[in-house]
Amino acid sequence: MSARILPPTPDAIAQAVALLRAGQLVGLPTETVYGLAADASDAEAVARIFAAKGRPNDHPVIVHVAAGTDLSRWAANVPDVARRLMDAFWPGPLTLILPRAAGVLDAVTGGQDTVGLRCPSHPVAQALLAAFDGGLAAPSANRFGRVSPTTAAHVADEFGDLVPLVLDGGPCEVGIESTIVDVSTQIPILLRPGHVSALALSEVLGSAVLTRAQMDAQRPVPRVSGSLSAHYAPRTPLRLVDAGRLAGEIAAEAARGRSVGVWSRQDPGGAACWLEAPADPERYAQSLYATLRELDGKGVDVLLFEQPPGAPAWTAVRDRLGRAAVGSGEA
Repeated sequence: MSARILPPTPDAIAQAVALLRAGQLVGLPTETVYGLAADASDAEAVARIFAAKGRPNDHPVIVHVAAGTDLSRWAANVPDVARRLMDAFWPGPLTLILPRAAGVLDAVTGGQDTVGLRCPSHPVAQALLAAFDGGLAAPSANRFGRVSPTTAAHVADEFGDLVPLVLDGGPCEVGIESTIVDVSTQIPILLRPGHVSALALSEVLGSAVLTRAQMDAQRPVPRVSGSLSAHYAPRTPLRLVDAGRLAGEIAAEAARGRSVGVWSRQDPGGAACWLEAPADPERYAQSLYATLRELDGKGVDVLLFEQPPGAPAWTAVRDRLGRAAVGSGEA
């Protein structure tokens, strides 16, 4: 059996709210990826997320809130730096790590003294959050470590009837997970790159934003979603290859008797399946996970993706692809 996929009508929103209040899971569209949503204040409901995904218990989940929500239910305090980022980027693809409020579930925070909060911009997500009138824990709606979903069909394919309802909000506009910034201390730290770039953050804050790599040697930083070295991985081995080496790598795989699927800007020839990669980083990010899923289903032996450019605009894409290659066992 498969999940019911429904268009986001008022009746479907009401059905989703009823399921969430009963402690069930709902597939939730956001502008980044589809989330596996549950009532963030219900320990049994949050446990269903972890069980369905096969997610480690100490891995925190992000709480999604409606626009205008009083954050005191979730955060002990909201520093000025956080409010400046909220004013600039909420609703939108930015998660802020804040000091947790009393009463926030350990299952949500991974037992840490911080909590991740996000206000998504997708209209269906906002409609559901407003109707539910509470926070929703909603990590990406995929098995842990695997390719994130960017359509309702991806969620249904991944979980079947473990998720009774998926609201269909269409393909995700951004296509990769939110930027995560730790604002729980005086120094904001970029913990996961995303659509909201380090440059955009620094322009709002008036100073450069430090990264996890810069801070790890000075003090521990919170554990956050998508920070493991292996993540977002297809089942087919994936390798990143410079454009000039693609043809030679394809020939070498053929000599080993292995068929190849390729995503690159130009067709290198010789692949069992080639898909054209966008030259624009935003369009590339938007199509990344759908392409990974499509090529993963072609039955080839190995995937070769053209190494993306080194420019700052491609940072988030390089991050996801690097983790996907490690997770597939080919990096």
